[in-house]
Amino acid sequence: MQSLPSSTDILIVGAGPSGLALAAELRRQGASALLIDRQTEGANTSRAAVVHARTLEVLEPLGATEALLGIGLIVPTFQVRDRDNLLLSVDFADLPTRYPYALLCPQNKTEAVLLDRLHSLGGEVVRPVDVSTVRQGPLGAAVDMTIDGSTRTIETKWLIGCDGMNSIVREQSGIGFAGAAYPQDFVLADVRMDWPLPRDEVDLFLSPDGLMVVAPLPDDRFRVVATVTHAPEHPTIDAIEAILRQRGPSTSSAIRVHDLIWSSRFRVHHRISDMPRKGRVLLCGDAAHVHSPAGGQGMNTGIQDAVALAVPLIEAVRSGDDGGLDAWAKARHAIAEDVVKTTDRITQVGLLRSGPAQAVRNTAFSLLGHIPAATSALARKIAEIDNR
Repeated sequence: MQSLPSSTDILIVGAGPSGLALAAELRRQGASALLIDRQTEGANTSRAAVVHARTLEVLEPLGATEALLGIGLIVPTFQVRDRDNLLLSVDFADLPTRYPYALLCPQNKTEAVLLDRLHSLGGEVVRPVDVSTVRQGPLGAAVDMTIDGSTRTIETKWLIGCDGMNSIVREQSGIGFAGAAYPQDFVLADVRMDWPLPRDEVDLFLSPDGLMVVAPLPDDRFRVVATVTHAPEHPTIDAIEAILRQRGPSTSSAIRVHDLIWSSRFRVHHRISDMPRKGRVLLCGDAAHVHSPAGGQGMNTGIQDAVALAVPLIEAVRSGDDGGLDAWAKARHAIAEDVVKTTDRITQVGLLRSGPAQAVRNTAFSLLGHIPAATSALARKIAEIDNR
C-alpha cells in the first residue's frame, strides 16, 4: 500500500497541467503539497495542443519553459479562412514578450515536462487515488479517498480542486457551475498528412458545415479539430480526410491523410464556477471554467490559475492571512469570465448556419483584418498577455 499522511497543509486533487504546475511552483518556493490523481501515469489524453506566450512567461521561473521550447513547434501566425479566402491574419511577432508566438506541443508532453520539474524539486504524484467525499469545516476539509482498495481519510487545511470539468471537489463542496453544452459534437484527431498550407500557421476555417482548426504539431503531425452534427466515438482516416477536403483549401486533391495517430469525439461545454474559492476549497483549471477550444485558451488559463495561486496559498498556510486568496479568486474569476465569453462568442459566430449571416460574418472578419490595431489587440487576447 502506498504511504499517505493522515493530514497535510495542502491537498491538490488532480495531476493534470494545473495540478502539476501548482505542486511544482509550491515546491520551487519552499512549500509542499500532497498531489493525488485518479488516473495511472500517462493515462491523460492529448487534447490541448498550444502553449501561449503568457503561460511560457509564468512557467519560466520553474524551468519548464526552456524544456517546452526544446520539444514544441514555434508558430508565429494564426489565420482565419473561408477555404481559399484568407479573412484575417493574426501575427504574434510584435507582442511585448520574450515569446512572440504560439508554441504547439501536445498536452501529454506538456504534462511530462511539468512532472519532470516536480520530480526534480523533490515532489511526486500519488496514483491512482479516487476521492469520494469532501467535508469542509472552518479550519479545513476532510477528504475520503480510495487507494489500493482501502478507504482513507485525510485532513487538510487547504483543498485545491484541479480535477477537471467533472470535479468531485467542486461538486462535493457545493460550488455552482453554470453554463451549458454546445449541441454539436467535436471531432479531434492527430494525423500525418499531405497539407497544402505552411506549417508555420494555425488555421481556423469557417465553413457552412461548421468550424475546423488545423494546427501543426512536432514530429510532422497535425491536430485537426472540427464540429460535426453527429460523430462516431473514434473517427476514421476517411472521415477526417472528408472533413478536411470539404472545409479546407479547394485544392482538396492535395489533401491526403496517411496516418491516424489517434482520434476522439467529445462534447464541449461553456461553464464557469460561481467563484473559485469557497472557504478552504479553491479551484483551478477546468474545475473552475470550461469552454470551447477556440483560441486554445483552456489549459493555458488553468496553468496560469495555478501558478498565480502559489504565493497567496503559501502566505495563508504560514501566516493565516487569507486575504491574498480572496484577491486571487476575484482576479482569476474575472479572467475566466472573459475567456469563456470570448471563446463562446467566437464559437457561436463560427457555427452560423444562415448563408446571409455567414456572408456578413466573413465580411466583418475581412474588414477587421485590415485594421492593425484590431489584429494587434486580437493577438494580445489569444496570447493572454494581459491576463495578469
